[in-house]
Amino acid sequence: MQTPTFPSDFLWGVSTSAFQIEGAVDEDGRGPSTWDTFTATPGKIAGGEHARVAADHYHRYREDVALMAALGVGAYRLSIAWPRIQPDGKGAANPAGLGFYDRLIDELADAGITPMITLYHWDTPQALEDAGGWLSRDTAERFGDYAAIVGERFADRVNLWIPLNEPMVTSIYGYAIGQYAPGHFMLLDAIPTAHHQHLAHGLAVQALRAAGAKTVGTANNHGPIWPASDSAADVEAARQLDALVNRLYADPVLLGSYPEEYAGHLPDGYAADLPTIAQPLDFYGVNYYEPQVAAAPSEGNPLTFDLRPVEGYPMTNNDSPIVPDAFRELLVGMRERYGDALPPIHITENGCSFPDVVGDDGRVRDPERVAFLRDHLSALREAMDAGVDVRGYFVWSLLDNFEWSKGYAPRFGLVHVDFETQVRTPKDSFGWYRDVVRGHRAR
Repeated sequence: MQTPTFPSDFLWGVSTSAFQIEGAVDEDGRGPSTWDTFTATPGKIAGGEHARVAADHYHRYREDVALMAALGVGAYRLSIAWPRIQPDGKGAANPAGLGFYDRLIDELADAGITPMITLYHWDTPQALEDAGGWLSRDTAERFGDYAAIVGERFADRVNLWIPLNEPMVTSIYGYAIGQYAPGHFMLLDAIPTAHHQHLAHGLAVQALRAAGAKTVGTANNHGPIWPASDSAADVEAARQLDALVNRLYADPVLLGSYPEEYAGHLPDGYAADLPTIAQPLDFYGVNYYEPQVAAAPSEGNPLTFDLRPVEGYPMTNNDSPIVPDAFRELLVGMRERYGDALPPIHITENGCSFPDVVGDDGRVRDPERVAFLRDHLSALREAMDAGVDVRGYFVWSLLDNFEWSKGYAPRFGLVHVDFETQVRTPKDSFGWYRDVVRGHRAR
């Protein structure tokens, strides 16, 4: 299958996140985050691994920007570590933290690469979590202050902004089922954390625009939800799961409303925040990895659905089914659901993990990733041909990184990282993606 062509102004990029690659967790005044606490808790991370060094991007950012320049991408989506800027999540900015991102942004500018900055990729300052975290409305207010600090410092050089990455993951994995930091098990009682993150998003959009930010969007994880069968019970279960993982996060920012299925779990007075939450956006970031299957809940399940495996497809070593056509289905479905309320889309994350190794010849052969990316770009092109307005595509990820509770085993990078030596080795997929980007630049 050949790689399809895209418009000449299509934005090609790569993505990372601060906690997964930076390391240097105790340097230059950075405060502890919830993920520092979580990784230090026995039994939470596979193999007892941690991110104190990770890919050492904090010290090797110049080398990593040079890799991006060699790749030829036009943009780099990075996140800023909130506890580097405000060690306790409030108060004056840490000059050393701002200084690091100053240097990184300038390095990107020198390389002709546009930064897309995400203000929050799950690393809540631990002091704020101790005061209630995303269960507290005050955290949203503090996030608005943080956004103002970062916007005032960088809006003169950064045009593309995302306040929060995947609030669904923080709410569900962090507070509802406890697999991610901060590790709470609250089930549906975690839904207020979704609302407070949405409020933080709205306050941050206002703060960024006040600081002169020109292009502000969001980045949500979405995937189609399939019923396990055609039975009415399974179809209803799929509708319930779709409301919980998709609509609960898209509807408030796009429509200024919540899906009725879960409105009863929201904090008192939530409706007064909806105008702040539904700020006009310049783009909508979609992170896509996989579909999910739902069935009617089994006896004793307090939820309105059971999760079932997605069968009949190849899998990544992160246990994700590889279903490119579900990507097309998702995007076309979002266009049908939201219509003119849906801004132009950037695919802010799409990628896969495999146990990539450096061969004796120094080469990292990853044909599965090349096939994954090619097939997902083909599905993306089909969605665009069906009328979905997509402006850019960002591969997850530039580098192999710390993959949260699974440690370092899942390798998502276009660049292999030896975590003992920090040697970077571009994989075959790096060369393939470079050729895709170059081919479009030459058109």
